[in-house]
Amino acid sequence: MTGKHRKNPLFLSLRTTGGLVAGAAVVGTIAATAAHASTGEPTAAKPSAASMRLADAAKAENTLSFAKKAAPREVANKPEAAQAKGAEKPAARTKVPTAAQAIKMATSQVGVSEDGGGRTKFQQWYMGTDRAKQTLARDGGSLGEYAAAEWCDMFVSWVGQQVGFTDQFGSDAWTVAHAKWFQQQGRWGTAPKPGAIVFFSWGGGKSLDDIQHVGMVIQDNGDGTIKTVEGNTGGGAVEVKTRPSSTVVGYGYPDYSK
Repeated sequence: MTGKHRKNPLFLSLRTTGGLVAGAAVVGTIAATAAHASTGEPTAAKPSAASMRLADAAKAENTLSFAKKAAPREVANKPEAAQAKGAEKPAARTKVPTAAQAIKMATSQVGVSEDGGGRTKFQQWYMGTDRAKQTLARDGGSLGEYAAAEWCDMFVSWVGQQVGFTDQFGSDAWTVAHAKWFQQQGRWGTAPKPGAIVFFSWGGGKSLDDIQHVGMVIQDNGDGTIKTVEGNTGGGAVEVKTRPSSTVVGYGYPDYSK
């Protein structure tokens, strides 16, 4: 039996198992935190009155200089320190990633699976993002419910964040809304391109409202099937799968580097 992702309620108490897992998904960006520094000074002989005045002047100048420099550094470090436990720090984006780089990141997670409570690092990561608050406001529920929620779209979102491409991967808590976002961006279609975000309906429906699961295309096999990498599938893990194209509703296309 498979479970369909619905907007309300967002979180289903019934989890799905077996070869086909329909998972509601969440997409998102990382939350922020603050930097921390400690200082110390050596013990010295008691200075003269003149040297103390010079030292006080130097200290005041250094304090002003530090104040000017510390605030920008704190702001710059803030987004990465509040990452949820277990989430890797993304590499700084120096250029637009290729589809091959995104696929490599996704397949590097093959074998990552849920613990006994249905939890993974992908849910933990998502809970630490600002996007989680936005999707909660839209769909209802509480932040803690994401901890053991269906996570196929959280996985896709995590991959996008890791390669520095969230603006192209999108960010959402619901597979249907994620697909609609791609459509609104003018990056939606029916061709199975490598690195495309693929949305499934196990019953073969072609409406975006029929979507039940999401993954990433590795390749078009040319025989009516596609090779994919997906989270929250099989026994609740990241796996490489072969899927019939008849179960595909459509594809979202990040604008990768060629």
